[in-house]
Amino acid sequence: MSKETQPTAPPKRSRWKLWLILVLLVPIVIFALYTVIALHWSYATGERAGYIQKFSKQGWLVKTWEGELAMVNLPGTAPEKFLFTVRDDAVAARITAVMGKRVALVYEEHRGVPSSAFGETQNYVVDVRVLE
Repeated sequence: MSKETQPTAPPKRSRWKLWLILVLLVPIVIFALYTVIALHWSYATGERAGYIQKFSKQGWLVKTWEGELAMVNLPGTAPEKFLFTVRDDAVAARITAVMGKRVALVYEEHRGVPSSAFGETQNYVVDVRVLE
């Protein structure tokens, strides 16, 4: 006559490791998903016209192009600057080529991006057109 073997519960040590992994892994996965959604879903899109005043590549780990667009104002009004970020090097090269000319920047606004590693502003330029 043979004894039936019953499955035994996993030792408490492996349960502890499983919980530790879940507690660490779940927030990381949620943060990563949120970041991907924030970077790929745009809150608003639009265009701004003016002259590129500043444009440089910045960042510690992730290098992005950061710039300022001086918007054309009416006499007697305060000057307005449009701060923007460019993540695509091809768009950055086109912007560099047209500096000094009046341009229209096509941008997408991404609110809620969790870190400045992806750019210092919420406005990500995706295209540029010369207006003159």
